[in-house]
Amino acid sequence: MSSAGDVQALVTDARLVEERRGQIVRAAVKLFSEKGYYTTTIQQIAREAGVSTGLIYQYFRDKDDILFLTLKLVLDTYENDIPPQLEGIDNPVERLCMAIWTYCRIVDGLLDATVLAYRSTKSLRADRRTLVKDAEIRTNSLIEACLNDSIKAGLMAKVNTYMLSYQMVTFAHSWALKNWSLGERYALPEYVSEGIKLLVEPFLTAKGQRVVEAMRKRTRSFGALEARPATRKAAGMKTETKTRKRKT
Repeated sequence: MSSAGDVQALVTDARLVEERRGQIVRAAVKLFSEKGYYTTTIQQIAREAGVSTGLIYQYFRDKDDILFLTLKLVLDTYENDIPPQLEGIDNPVERLCMAIWTYCRIVDGLLDATVLAYRSTKSLRADRRTLVKDAEIRTNSLIEACLNDSIKAGLMAKVNTYMLSYQMVTFAHSWALKNWSLGERYALPEYVSEGIKLLVEPFLTAKGQRVVEAMRKRTRSFGALEARPATRKAAGMKTETKTRKRKT
């Protein structure tokens, strides 16, 4: 019996599986976002992806497989892409700012999939919901670790790091959830800069504030931060609906 995290394919060519699944998942994200998970059919996904219904069953067993892999790949992108961006950054406040920036950048590339995660995680079967929650906890812990390190270094006052880390994650997700409004008002670097003012700077010591001020000056208020290349999976997951304005 396969485990909850297994998404089995009849095709054995790993490269082809990744390519076809990416194609199918992108179509599914679009339809799940527009029509809802329950009303979307495999036939509609096949038509949107430009493949046959039978081909989909070569790569997925059912619709739950498609939804789970969609949400898993989003969470995997956070877990795989945030740590490399923090490598080589010694100052924990700088690492925290970079973690927030990277999280928001990933969300910006996966707007529809992020919204889908909020709407449809409950539609997964129970054991897979647990896996999604566990992955979210691991991602949150990356930010919480930056907060704890900042406090230990005397750069930040003592604060409930567990709760604050969730506020920071929710801030990143809000870029997708309310992009119809926030995207009209802010460019992404401006949004991140305002978020750091609200969620980081109020808790900094004078020493920590100097770190952020220097970082703002060096990066032109975070507009000049450059991301290292995304993972192959992350690049394949990016939906083609990023610029579409959404009403919620």
